[in-house]
Amino acid sequence: MHDATNIRVAGFGGQGIMMFGQILAYSATINDKNALWFPSYGPETRGGTANCTVIVSKEVIASPVFQNANHFIAFNLPSLMKFHEKVANKGLILYNSSLIKEEQKMDNVLVIGVPINEIAAKLENEKVINMVMLGAYLELTDLFNQHTVEAALKKFLGNRKSQMLDVNLDAIEQGRQYIKGLA
Repeated sequence: MHDATNIRVAGFGGQGIMMFGQILAYSATINDKNALWFPSYGPETRGGTANCTVIVSKEVIASPVFQNANHFIAFNLPSLMKFHEKVANKGLILYNSSLIKEEQKMDNVLVIGVPINEIAAKLENEKVINMVMLGAYLELTDLFNQHTVEAALKKFLGNRKSQMLDVNLDAIEQGRQYIKGLA
């Protein structure tokens, strides 16, 4: 079996689930790793269900399907309930504690709530909740360094949305700082 990181990200449409996954996949390719981003949408777009899987590996990825995620990021309660049992032993679950008020616990899995809506509100842009969560995730996993993620974000935003770079980078930093504050 090869050394791959299997990541599942899930929430409502409009929460930036797909962008979160794409930034991870772009970051992997910048680091000369193989990456696979596989989106899945519910019948609705904004407000419906959305999830994606991302696989990051040094080796060739043969399939977009995996049984259990090493890391699961849940942006809402329905997503957490749907996928929480599909996390590998000694895996990681990050959840949006702004929407999931009850503290979550699981045996043999690190489970951390991050109040991403409140943090984004302090940045006066609630659209960056995904980047707050990305910052928290990166701080916990150290999967990619800041330079790599910034390059991926620039690629994703392109020239058309380049004015959004600073607020997204601020949101990532706030997510990182939240995790550092837990230590």
